[in-house]
Amino acid sequence: MSLVPPIPPASGEPRRGPRVFKTDDPALVVTVTAAEPDPTPHASLGGADASDREPRPGLRATAGSLIETGFRWGLLLMSALAGAAALAAGVWFSRFVSVGLERDDWIGLSIRSLLAVAAVAAGVLLIRELFGWMRLSRLGRLRRTVDAAIAARDLPGERRAADRIVGLYSGRPELAWSLARVKTHRADVHDPAALLILVERDLVAGLDTIARRQITTAAKRVATVTALSPLASLALAFVVFENVRLLRRLATLYGGRPGLVGALRLSRKVIGNLIAAGGLALTDDLLGQFIGQDVLRRLSKRLGEGAFNGALTARIGVAALAEVRPLPFLEASPLRVRDIVAEVVRPTAVARTNA
Repeated sequence: MSLVPPIPPASGEPRRGPRVFKTDDPALVVTVTAAEPDPTPHASLGGADASDREPRPGLRATAGSLIETGFRWGLLLMSALAGAAALAAGVWFSRFVSVGLERDDWIGLSIRSLLAVAAVAAGVLLIRELFGWMRLSRLGRLRRTVDAAIAARDLPGERRAADRIVGLYSGRPELAWSLARVKTHRADVHDPAALLILVERDLVAGLDTIARRQITTAAKRVATVTALSPLASLALAFVVFENVRLLRRLATLYGGRPGLVGALRLSRKVIGNLIAAGGLALTDDLLGQFIGQDVLRRLSKRLGEGAFNGALTARIGVAALAEVRPLPFLEASPLRVRDIVAEVVRPTAVARTNA
């Protein structure tokens, strides 16, 4: 038997008197409430607060979050070590060069000679990139001049544009016969756009044939390497390398001759035009027209990837040709991607079957 002291009633409730109950009564309901923390520093044994001996929930959550995001600390560690290694290599190189320049023996002479050669090579590369950028820009300006003259049906403007195209290719021996034909028949043309059609037929059409061959060869090479490569990263690196090289070859064929920076600028422009025109999504549809994507994927996953990369290279090459060509397609038929894809897919399937 226990005697419960009276509990102060809440507001509006009647006062209850003391009651007698047994501690083993099953009907007894005990409500346990959390005790308020003791503000005094000596409320527990040892003179410390009891809550100090247990980790707080907030601290446990913070530690858990740090453990869950531990890979970020590893990335930070690798970045710090890489930065320190690069800084150490730079400091070592600067000290090596400074010490070598102070020496008067053969080591100092060798370092001076190597630095001079490196400076000359860097200067030549910079000049080449600058001239390549200028030639590519000149090709773009020539194309805009031709488009404006054709739109305005300006015969004097077309003659000036034709003369600029002839002057662009005048120093190339392989085009000597085509240049002679253009110069021979130039005086007989008096109608608007007829002179540019003559230039296209006798001069630029031959370059289009070479450009088609280059695009087809690059697309076949990309498709074959992708289908046979055991590593996806190696295939991706080859695709990027081959596409950049194709852009440089096409620009050089039509008189641009860009360097690496110019080729990257051209690639950015071509990819931007393809995305704006929806050409990247069109590549998948082109494959479906010829062999069907479902059938291709069932035959071989690598074969499907090779065909897709080859078609993408062909699409990029055709877009680059339209970008660097000094003339729009006036009388000649534009190069179609589906014709190149039809030539790319068949050798790729044969190469995969033989492998």
